[in-house]
Amino acid sequence: MAGADDTFDLAAARAYFLDVQSRIVAGLEAADGQTFRRDEWKRESGGGGLSCLIEEGNVFERAGVLFSHVTGNHLPPSASASRPELAGRGFEAMGVSLVLHPRNPYVPTVHLNVRMFAALKAGEPAVWWFGGGMDLTPYYGFEDDARHFHATCRDALAPFGANRYPEYKGWCDRNFFLKHRNEPRGIGGIFYDDLSAPDFASCFALTRNVGDAFLPAYLPIVERRRDLPFGERERDFQAYRRGRYVEFNLVFDRGTLFGLQSGGRTESILLSMPPVVRWRYDWHPAPGSPEAELHSDFLTARDWLGSNDPA
Repeated sequence: MAGADDTFDLAAARAYFLDVQSRIVAGLEAADGQTFRRDEWKRESGGGGLSCLIEEGNVFERAGVLFSHVTGNHLPPSASASRPELAGRGFEAMGVSLVLHPRNPYVPTVHLNVRMFAALKAGEPAVWWFGGGMDLTPYYGFEDDARHFHATCRDALAPFGANRYPEYKGWCDRNFFLKHRNEPRGIGGIFYDDLSAPDFASCFALTRNVGDAFLPAYLPIVERRRDLPFGERERDFQAYRRGRYVEFNLVFDRGTLFGLQSGGRTESILLSMPPVVRWRYDWHPAPGSPEAELHSDFLTARDWLGSNDPA
């Protein structure tokens, strides 16, 4: 059930999302050594945003860290499909979304999203909810990377109850799954949506913890893998696996659908796409190869923090 309590604070949410975008960009600039391009934009039908991006960086072949705050008089279909009682309301949607596509195939692609949505009607309390999460998509698997990423996600959620991490991990495993391929997009992480209980302050605090955990979850992995040598074989496999990322974003991703349906800025919405992708017909990795190991050992709904939990 979406929330409607008196502590709803649109301005505080906007200030946080802009701040976490700025901090993440600064951290990624320090890692890459190049400065992000800042592209501020306005939306004709209401709102706007700030797109920060690198293309052809030292570490990141493409990286986009996007803030948007869009408004409208009518909920788009992707937002009202499961909430028909809200049809006809106006809306404000804001948040930060990022996708990073590194050049080195040993550095995983990563996605983060933290967002808030409010359905508005004159004379009635705002109906709001938060959503978000982060997930990791490696091309070559490393168990210590997977455990570190999941442990950081768990620790971010720990103040909100021991059940949060397993619940949101399971949600992530189910959400980032390519049904037509019968395989997950990567090794998961955490995902949540429609968060509105017990109150605005608690939901906002959880979302802040998720956003603040991104750099500690991801940058140590970048530093461990960025200088590993690779060749054409690894780049070719990376391009093949990136095709799965494109398929998910265009077929299943709710954020992409919402952005396109709400008249969002196409350049920003599709910045999540990798710059170089390859599809092959009915290709399978050689048995026993590192590429086959990704499928057999990592593209599964594993409990990464079981007996091997380093914490």
